[in-house]
Amino acid sequence: MILVTGASGFLGQHLVQHLSAQGREVRALYHHTLPGAALKDLKGVTWMSCDLLDIFEVEEAMKGITEVYHCAAVVSFLPKDRKQIIHTNVESTANIVNEALEQGIRKMIFVSSVAALGRNQAQKEINEDEEWEESEQNSAYGISKYMAEMEVWRGIGEGLNAVVINPGIILGEGNWNTGSAQMIKVAYDEFPFYTEGINAWVDVKDVVHAMDMLMKSPIQAERFIMSAGNYAYKEIFAMMARSLDRRAPRIKASELMTGIVWRLGALKYSIMGTKPLITRETARNAHKQSLYNNEKLLRYLPEFSYTPVEQTIQRMAKAYLTRSKLNA
Repeated sequence: MILVTGASGFLGQHLVQHLSAQGREVRALYHHTLPGAALKDLKGVTWMSCDLLDIFEVEEAMKGITEVYHCAAVVSFLPKDRKQIIHTNVESTANIVNEALEQGIRKMIFVSSVAALGRNQAQKEINEDEEWEESEQNSAYGISKYMAEMEVWRGIGEGLNAVVINPGIILGEGNWNTGSAQMIKVAYDEFPFYTEGINAWVDVKDVVHAMDMLMKSPIQAERFIMSAGNYAYKEIFAMMARSLDRRAPRIKASELMTGIVWRLGALKYSIMGTKPLITRETARNAHKQSLYNNEKLLRYLPEFSYTPVEQTIQRMAKAYLTRSKLNA
């Protein structure tokens, strides 16, 4: 029996569908977000509500489990959520690790993020050996993922068979109103501004495939960056615009401009409670140029290959346009 935490989230949904298609038996956990109708009836999948901060619920959820994919995490860039993000992501991972050790599971795959890797100032590619540095540039999400990784490494030191993956920004079909999938909607609406920040990008289907391969492999006590390539946000939005037959962003947004926007958004949020499109952290990340080296995973899994980013975006655009026509 396989356990998937965060199963109703973006990555979790794709993973559960992949495992179901393989005929695997899955216990899929969710907390606040109920699974959609298409997911509820997946063959071999049992859905279960679980608060990962409740050690008794975690114990119940992990009874009879042999393999764990820990995908659950709180993602927010609002300042008010900072303490909650760090507490929830770290403590929930500690609870999963402790129970995995108690139950003697065969293996665990933990989904971290490139945000949990150290930053360097020399514009060289960051690899898995980069050391974490305390900095005001680190997001609350990045801090939480780094600290959660420390719980997994602590578990490995105590005998847990586990692997950590650090995906870049994950692209794929999902809820077009949230997360990275929302970028397609922004591109369709011909948002005119762009930034020159650079990040790693990867297809959700590639992440799922690699997780499955790592689970089945003898590999343990390793971490792997997952990236199909380093691209500027400007390039990503240009690809999306081409795939949607829309106009690409054409006005460069300076740090001053994005600084004004996030401050106005914060003011509006404090007065009206309207969630801002851009926060201080997302504005800062939009200008940050971080390059990541993806060679380690390809060495360990030579039969694995990445989907080209433009091909991923074309698939996303097709799915978005199809859904838009159905809802028209």
